[in-house]
Amino acid sequence: MKKLIVLVLSLLAFAASASAQSKAIGVRICYGAEVSYQHYLGGENFLEADLGFNGGAANGFYLTGVYNFNIGNSGDFNFYAGPGAQLGVYNYRREDNTVASNFGLAIVGQVGCEYAIPGVPLGISLDWRPAIFLTGGGFGWEGFGLGIRYRF
Repeated sequence: MKKLIVLVLSLLAFAASASAQSKAIGVRICYGAEVSYQHYLGGENFLEADLGFNGGAANGFYLTGVYNFNIGNSGDFNFYAGPGAQLGVYNYRREDNTVASNFGLAIVGQVGCEYAIPGVPLGISLDWRPAIFLTGGGFGWEGFGLGIRYRF
């Protein structure tokens, strides 16, 4: 009986600590648009997962995951950087005007800053996410993004 009580109390404590973690959801505007989710891991480091949609010449979607390390704070500003990966599917037009599909895989890095608006559960971020495309495409340096996220 004692083991059962300890187990139940341990599970409740774990659930309470997991629900106390800071989270954020919002959008990141870049070449396309991304639905963005952040999950802080007990301290100042956080995981970011973004589901992005491309338009224009390469229609498609992609999923990016980045583990960000806090590299400094200055008042309401938080500076972060971290490694990650990206995979996606996109369509493009060939020279003979036929449509083809392709799978993309990349290693990404992210460097940015976020401003936490005082008294409001919103954060505004500006970051750069360069990528090394493993499935063709070389190096992508144009990954600048503006994010707006609701914190809960």
